[in-house]
Amino acid sequence: MTEDATETKGERIAKRIARAGICSRRDAERMIEAGRVKLNGKVLDTPAVVVTAKDKIQVDGTPLPDADTTRLWRYHKPSGLVTSHKDPEGRPTVFQKLPPELPRLISIGRLDLNTEGLLLLTNDGALARELELPATGWVRRYKVRAHGKIEQPALDQLKKGIEIDGVRYGNIDARLDKVQGGNVWISMSLREGKNREVKRVLEHLGLQVNRLIRLSYGPFQLGDLQRGEVKEVPRRTLREQLGSRLETPGAARPAKSGKPHAHRRRKS
Repeated sequence: MTEDATETKGERIAKRIARAGICSRRDAERMIEAGRVKLNGKVLDTPAVVVTAKDKIQVDGTPLPDADTTRLWRYHKPSGLVTSHKDPEGRPTVFQKLPPELPRLISIGRLDLNTEGLLLLTNDGALARELELPATGWVRRYKVRAHGKIEQPALDQLKKGIEIDGVRYGNIDARLDKVQGGNVWISMSLREGKNREVKRVLEHLGLQVNRLIRLSYGPFQLGDLQRGEVKEVPRRTLREQLGSRLETPGAARPAKSGKPHAHRRRKS
């Protein structure tokens, strides 16, 4: 959507809030329902509102900032960090460990506490929502170490998909790389990335995962990033990989469906 189109046709207010980097689109809807958002001086009670650039939006009494140019970072998440801005159990979080000079960021998907590797971060909540959906079609690649024994034919069966405890997992490409003592190393590629998918699938095959590393998310690679290191993706690379999603600063094309797992980094 171009700026002129946004001016005349508008967009849902939750998406506008997300594009400003305040929070995810879903969290914006919750804030509206909680009475924390004002539109042109009036408290909103429903997110089913379309706004244009002329409308004045306030969140918790503060004017909504303009949507910044969309930016993306690669982060090498260490094991032991929660992908959240705050943890009720008091565990350290990804956002607490980021350099203080970075803007408020949102994770594209999430990694479990003990999972390490590539985590994408952005200042655009609407973009985060789109890129984490299976409909985007991006492959997530993992390197897995697991305790137990397995042969390649058993892993080949995952290409057909598998159902575990009523949950259907799509096709997974899994390759047995090597056997190391009582452990095996496996490379896995999948498109859905459901909650704890890799661990649940391998446990179903009799393996116990003891190390899980995400190597890539779509076209973006972990590469030589050191643990805890974060690097911004160059603007030229974003244009090449995201195309029309970057037509307008902070704008992303509407997603079809799905639920986001996005988190706001709060300033200290």
